[in-house]
Amino acid sequence: MAAMPDVLKLHADGSPDRLAVIVDASHGAQFSTTTYAELNRIVNRLAHGLLALGAEAGDRIVWCGPNSLETIAVIHAARKAGLVAVPLSYRFTAEEMAYVIDNSDATLVVADADYAPLIASVRAEIPKVKALVGFCATVEAKPLPDGFVDWATCLDGQSEDEPGAVDASAVGAQMLYTSGTTGKPKGALRTTTNAPVVFALLGELGFQMGNEVHITTGPMYHSGPLAFVSLNHSAGSPIVVLRRFDPEAWLTAVKQHHVTNTFSAPTQLKRIVSLPDDVLATADCSSMRCLIANAAPVPYALKQEVIAKLGDGFLFEVYGSTEMGIITVLRPEDQLRKPGSCGKPYGGIEFRIVRDDGTEAETGEQGELFMSTGLAMDGYHRTEEQLSEHEDGKWKSVGDIAYADDEGYLYICDRKKDMIISGGVNIYPAEIEAVLHGYPDLLDVAVFGIPDDEWGESVYCIAQAKSGVTLDLDALRDFATENMAKYKVPRGWEVRDELPRTDAGKLLKRILRDEFWPDRAV
Repeated sequence: MAAMPDVLKLHADGSPDRLAVIVDASHGAQFSTTTYAELNRIVNRLAHGLLALGAEAGDRIVWCGPNSLETIAVIHAARKAGLVAVPLSYRFTAEEMAYVIDNSDATLVVADADYAPLIASVRAEIPKVKALVGFCATVEAKPLPDGFVDWATCLDGQSEDEPGAVDASAVGAQMLYTSGTTGKPKGALRTTTNAPVVFALLGELGFQMGNEVHITTGPMYHSGPLAFVSLNHSAGSPIVVLRRFDPEAWLTAVKQHHVTNTFSAPTQLKRIVSLPDDVLATADCSSMRCLIANAAPVPYALKQEVIAKLGDGFLFEVYGSTEMGIITVLRPEDQLRKPGSCGKPYGGIEFRIVRDDGTEAETGEQGELFMSTGLAMDGYHRTEEQLSEHEDGKWKSVGDIAYADDEGYLYICDRKKDMIISGGVNIYPAEIEAVLHGYPDLLDVAVFGIPDDEWGESVYCIAQAKSGVTLDLDALRDFATENMAKYKVPRGWEVRDELPRTDAGKLLKRILRDEFWPDRAV
């Protein structure tokens, strides 16, 4: 059987003049528009250039930088060249970058000029890397460090022909490193996908093939934004690229380009709906059909605000992980009907709630969430640590505590490792944070356990006020007392200017907890 043509080639051949990438000019990015035919030619030249630098099929290629035409091209080129693409967070320190590059066994690194110096500074710590390639994606020209091959040089003289007969059933192997919210990042390797499950997901989200426009709300090194950029390009949709998230630029781009879908963390949504009323009055989200919220729990109060200020009928919430893919979908009509839920499974995916003794929990009873899905990763790279399993590996868990209602809707309580045990009582910080997000002056909040000689742990809260607002902790404490059980109300309170979150919106609680647990960092 002949190999199926690459999906990018299919769109380049079938709709050569259709826009593939639109780079927004915000944050110093170089505005550009690129058609599918133009993108395919760039990608083919890049794939040949990477192979000429010594890459071989199956090698890992690390890419690092904010969202750009070049990062999208690297992802496509890696697939066409048979390489495993490894996104690297540009928020990492040089040492953290060196760890991921070396741990992944990468032989090539492609980096944005803004972050190339960090990688150059640890060149001696990544001896397996054969070549470094750099590019500048901003209006302001920036030089590359010594040892980097310039993007133009890498492409110069390379063929625009397809690099090989790549089977389109293999969408391109990727290894995404977990965000390291609890320790060193781990590489989640995925070499295949499950097309029927993916098509079921697109159907559940109401995707209109050939009639979508996507905008990058989050950084593509995170699994969610990357997955939806890839899905939209597979469907032949244009991608509107924001180099970095900016709420006003986001609203302007949605209106200008008639954006129909995006993937966002709650943090970005909060920043959008917190814009001044006169700015929001100019917004037009009427083209939006699918705004997917994920990467962290989505507070009910935030959902109400999104619907009130941006519009109704297009807000979806999904639950999933880098390791397991998307497991459940909560549709727009259920957002306010099912407060606290992240939806129901689709496409044959199943879940079970399991007690500590291994038996299945009853409806409404909390336990550890185990899942069975065709979207699961192959496994973690270069570590004996793997996901918890149930019943000979059919069911896997990332460590979330959850329960299901009588209609089969899933509710995530919290991560098992984030649970607070105070006086023998289990307390879930995410439940407390969801309530506190209803306080009008609050922008962000973190709740976690700190040492307590009497109770073992006590509940502690660090809050961040909205811009231009002074947070009244006494009023916030009163709000908590009125809206949750007494044992859940934090005993300690603090205000900070900013909470540590990844660009993907995940709260780095370990950084906060470690301040209070000097002898047992979590």
